[in-house]
Amino acid sequence: MQTHFSLNDHELELQFKNRELSTKLFCHEAHLRLAWIHLKRYGEEKAIKNLTQQITAFANKNGAPNKFNMTLTTAAIKAVHHFLQKSSSSNFRDFMKEFPRLKTRFKELMAAHYGFDIYNSQVAKTKFLAPDLLPFD
Repeated sequence: MQTHFSLNDHELELQFKNRELSTKLFCHEAHLRLAWIHLKRYGEEKAIKNLTQQITAFANKNGAPNKFNMTLTTAAIKAVHHFLQKSSSSNFRDFMKEFPRLKTRFKELMAAHYGFDIYNSQVAKTKFLAPDLLPFD
């Protein structure tokens, strides 16, 4: 079975940006990897701008415009950024081994920051809502 790891970082970034990435490859881990790639290459502010635009375009192209969530996407990038600052890993696979809860306990991680349902909030889908429990930095 093909996964996002069948592509190198540049190929994944380019295929996603051009909306050519197969929807089968765009899982939660691929989302985290794209955040990791953009943070490493462009910094937090540009990573947020790039990925919110690209995920919106990807969702629209694939007939799922209601799936995009501005708060969730921004929060995921901020969480990856937080761990990236503590990381000694030079590649994404090692980064995930270093911080597996980004993948395996992501909802729990978000619940530490948000005391309300960011997954189903219509406001959270359209604009970034700052954490009400614990800031990311």
